[in-house]
Amino acid sequence: MHQTPLADLAQRLLRKSPHALDPEERRVLSSIDAGTIVSRDAADEADAHASIGDQLADRVAAVGGSWGFIIAFTVVLLGWMLLNTDVLAHVGMAFDPYPYIFLNLMLSTLAAIQAPVIMMSQNRQASKDRLAASLDYETNLRAELDILRLHQKLDGLVLDRLAAIEAKIDGLAKTMPSA
Repeated sequence: MHQTPLADLAQRLLRKSPHALDPEERRVLSSIDAGTIVSRDAADEADAHASIGDQLADRVAAVGGSWGFIIAFTVVLLGWMLLNTDVLAHVGMAFDPYPYIFLNLMLSTLAAIQAPVIMMSQNRQASKDRLAASLDYETNLRAELDILRLHQKLDGLVLDRLAAIEAKIDGLAKTMPSA
């Protein structure tokens, strides 16, 4: 019975049957068989599969979690309060006087929308982290298997060299006169 190259590699390097291989192990062994590289950038992989909603969630989280947003939002809130307390209140045109009920409604709405969007971005980041860990495992496994294969080749060369030396010694011993 003739084994496929993948089955041979699985048995020889991992001591597993091809059916017992994880997807990562299968990809690594396939790349060894094909002579290709296995390392990939997790960020590129995740971005390639990101939907428009994922990209939007990342942008909202990046803006909403920045000092620029906090400072700008603070300025807007203080401006709103100043405008409705002092400026427009003196002319009787304050559209949201103290206790700023409309402002509270807008802040609650913003928080209700922003929180799930930031959670989506965090979930996506966790997914990126899992992908990065998986890709790191593949790269590490490939490096470990390549080192193992090099050791096997070196061991084979050393054994061949020792066998040649033994053959020379045996040949010399046979040609030497016995005392």
